[in-house]
Amino acid sequence: MQSNNGIAILGGGESGVGAALLAQAKGFRAFLSDRGSIAATHKAALEQAGIPFEEGRHSLDRIAQAELVVKSPGIPEKAEVVQFLREKGIAIVSEIEFAARYTKATIVGITGTNGKTTTTRLAHHLAITGGLNAGIGGNVGNSFAREVIADRFDCYILELSSFQLDNIEHFRPDIALVLNITPDHLDRYEYSMENYISSKLRVGANQTPQDYFLFNADDENTAAGMKRTMLAARKLPISMESGPEGSPLLVDGHAFDLNKGPLRGRHNRFNALCAIQTALLLGVDPNLIQKGLDTFENTPHRMEKVLESDGVLFLNDSKATNVEAVYYALEAMTRPVIWIAGGTDKGNDYAPLMPFVREKVKALICMGVDNAKLVQSFGGMVAHISEARSAKEAVEQALGLAKKGDVVLLSPACASFDLFRNYEDRGEQFKKAVREFLSTTTNQ
Repeated sequence: MQSNNGIAILGGGESGVGAALLAQAKGFRAFLSDRGSIAATHKAALEQAGIPFEEGRHSLDRIAQAELVVKSPGIPEKAEVVQFLREKGIAIVSEIEFAARYTKATIVGITGTNGKTTTTRLAHHLAITGGLNAGIGGNVGNSFAREVIADRFDCYILELSSFQLDNIEHFRPDIALVLNITPDHLDRYEYSMENYISSKLRVGANQTPQDYFLFNADDENTAAGMKRTMLAARKLPISMESGPEGSPLLVDGHAFDLNKGPLRGRHNRFNALCAIQTALLLGVDPNLIQKGLDTFENTPHRMEKVLESDGVLFLNDSKATNVEAVYYALEAMTRPVIWIAGGTDKGNDYAPLMPFVREKVKALICMGVDNAKLVQSFGGMVAHISEARSAKEAVEQALGLAKKGDVVLLSPACASFDLFRNYEDRGEQFKKAVREFLSTTTNQ
């Protein structure tokens, strides 16, 4: 029997639709509102469930009838509908806060500016390989709310963005991880780094002394935030300085080998350390963790090998939408680089990249609508700088510049929305262009 208390959901993406379906499953009258358009698959899910929805507008009077509003992470606090609801005194929570109310499963919450998806997927893979009944969700896979409808897992490994953490009240992961905190999305935080740091550290705000808080011991922003934040959980620092590439990883007296798996570079050694420590805390046998490391497959668009042809390697790192991610990509390069970068700048400071660019980058192809900042930042230190307005054009230029032994690296440092739907679309168009141009000479 349904409750008379209505729940309104703002946003019709995966997060919002999952929250609407969960609300209905728990007996609430649900109404979903999206100011933009809703994808056909999501509309079909709502229609099949008989959940009323609107798109292209927010009907404020109808939304205000709800006793609780679940806000999707993409909607900023300054949005008119949010400010209207604040003035009305209507409670607003995030989808993960709402979902957590309906499960007693162990929760692992993983956040950070970079490395979240790789670490989340690896931790989940290690849990599954270790025999645990573990689900994955949040910012990867299904929304947490959609997963909780059936609630068939003993443990959930969740990737969490700062946006998802902004409207939590009681959400409490048993194991929280903060991988790093570097400038990103500052437009959502009044261009205040302190506000952004505080948002990330909310992942541990409700933890108890029985919980674990894993963090990057070498990250200055995380350290600064922890000094002004009360965290009750048991703190486990993890260092980026984990030994040279190819050497074993040592965790809790156990040695683990990464050489059979796809994870390369110092940043991925750190991601692996975090995932391994998580698996050990969940009770996974070390031998099964090693089996998981050997069988893990990395996510597309994250240092993904497209192909190698005539001695030129093509790498798709389209997920590198900020400077920190590109830093680790360039750091891992051992060959001369033709770097494809650009897109929608998010207030980037390119200074940290300059030593690697001077040392390793032989050409920069700026793939974006407005490339002035990239050209200004790296003009004079790169022998060749050109501009492209499509992935096809960028790849064609790269092929004209590449010589045997080079790597063509798409690692944009920017958002994708000027020329592409999202970073996945950008990466797929890059891969398609590479394969089409090299279809007669591919040696994969």
